[in-house]
Amino acid sequence: MNKLNQWCVAVVIGTLSVTPVFSADEQPIPVNRLLKPHSDENRLLKEDGIHDPANPELLKLKEPTEVLKTLEPAKSGNFVDWAASLEKGTIKPQYDARDPSLQAMPMDLNIVMAVTGSVPNVMFPHAAHLKWLECNNCHTAIFQAKKGANKTSMDKILKGESCGVCHGSVAFPINDCERCHSQKK
Repeated sequence: MNKLNQWCVAVVIGTLSVTPVFSADEQPIPVNRLLKPHSDENRLLKEDGIHDPANPELLKLKEPTEVLKTLEPAKSGNFVDWAASLEKGTIKPQYDARDPSLQAMPMDLNIVMAVTGSVPNVMFPHAAHLKWLECNNCHTAIFQAKKGANKTSMDKILKGESCGVCHGSVAFPINDCERCHSQKK
């Protein structure tokens, strides 16, 4: 893996500002004014604009490139295929921090959400999400378990709501459009 963007840093340490901030020489990608443009450079933690370079504890953290280079590569987004890494056994997340013996609950239920415009519809795979999370992580604080009860939009996601609670911070970033918008109309 030779490319990472700043979203990877969030995966490593679990923090990210929800509102992107652009420097004078940076412009958001033209498709969406809220997304930062992809950067080919692998910024060091002390230079990423997220971490305090004066904090001596920063030296205890591994650099994203060091941590993520062992994971399965993806062609877009943050260039890490988290699902493939999980399937291969490269990563073994603990399903429940309080109970290490708890295992993921299998549930092969795909929800297809029709979207407006010309982009493909969204398919939400419960099976892939349940390998990482228990149902109560999302239901009912983020999503109601009722058809039509969860009005979402890219605006909400970009603001860290709905799917954006995880995607854009600890899950693959939202600039990997085809991962969700995968179903023909």
